Amino acid sequence: MSEPKKTMPNYIKFVFGGCSGMAATLFVQPLDLVKNRMQLSGADGGKKEYKTSFHAFRGILQKEGVVGIYSGLSAGLLRQATYTTTRLGVYTYLFSKATGSDGTPPGFAVKAGLGMVAGACGAFVGTPAEVALVRMTADGRLPVEQRRNYSNVFNALIRIMQEEGLLVLWRGAIPTMGRAMVVNAAQLASYSQAKQLLMSTGYFKENIFLHFCSSMISGLITTAASMPVDIAKTRIQNMKMINGKPEYTGAVDVLTKVVKNEGFFALWKGFTPYYARLGPHTVLTFIFLEQLNTSYNKYVLGDTSGKGSGL
Repeated sequence: MSEPKKTMPNYIKFVFGGCSGMAATLFVQPLDLVKNRMQLSGADGGKKEYKTSFHAFRGILQKEGVVGIYSGLSAGLLRQATYTTTRLGVYTYLFSKATGSDGTPPGFAVKAGLGMVAGACGAFVGTPAEVALVRMTADGRLPVEQRRNYSNVFNALIRIMQEEGLLVLWRGAIPTMGRAMVVNAAQLASYSQAKQLLMSTGYFKENIFLHFCSSMISGLITTAASMPVDIAKTRIQNMKMINGKPEYTGAVDVLTKVVKNEGFFALWKGFTPYYARLGPHTVLTFIFLEQLNTSYNKYVLGDTSGKGSGL
């Protein structure tokens, strides 16, 4: 009687998801900083601080130095440790369950649905780190006397709880979850679909070049689809009370005011740094994920077929 085929434990899928996201963040954190600063530019009714992504990057570098462009790195890493661990772990688990017994992958609509579920779960778990990240990356644009000056993500989380209450850690959770559902439905489903389509041409095989091309296609689609929701999330998480009242009542209020005061295309403000961040982050995350899975399959499970995540 043959031994049952070894499979990857579910907890390993979660660990690999988080590790791949954290590794990618080490490379793209400055772009996340630029994206957040550009989305907040003009939010308080003042003039726009930055004209272009390059202008923003240069200005931050001149005023805050090399250390400044990595502001919020600890929060970025914690976000990946919570958000990406959950979303990729949930998605790979659900994907394997939805795959046919003959290895047939689920259809695009099912992939999108799985991505939305995984995104909502990941976003809820990762919202506190997201709030800390937005505030830490935005701090340098404020006058010295108005800065929050969090020393690291744990200091930020503790002070937010002490000064503003526990529930503030989940401020913007609804638009964050909405953004994550859009991002993951677009990113994970389009990655799986792009990879499948490229493989069907006969010009690609399971390797890093395939993962790179699939990731870049996925990143572009995801950027276009998710930017308006991301702007709403960023502004809500960074808002302050004005005369005892919150600056925005919700995501719809943010989007309405942005369109009214800054124009329709302001919903895609920061598109370049957003894609410049999301594109490489998508590429690096999936490449790291595929390589971790391939290595585990080869050295732990003894599978020499070279298959990666199975997405």
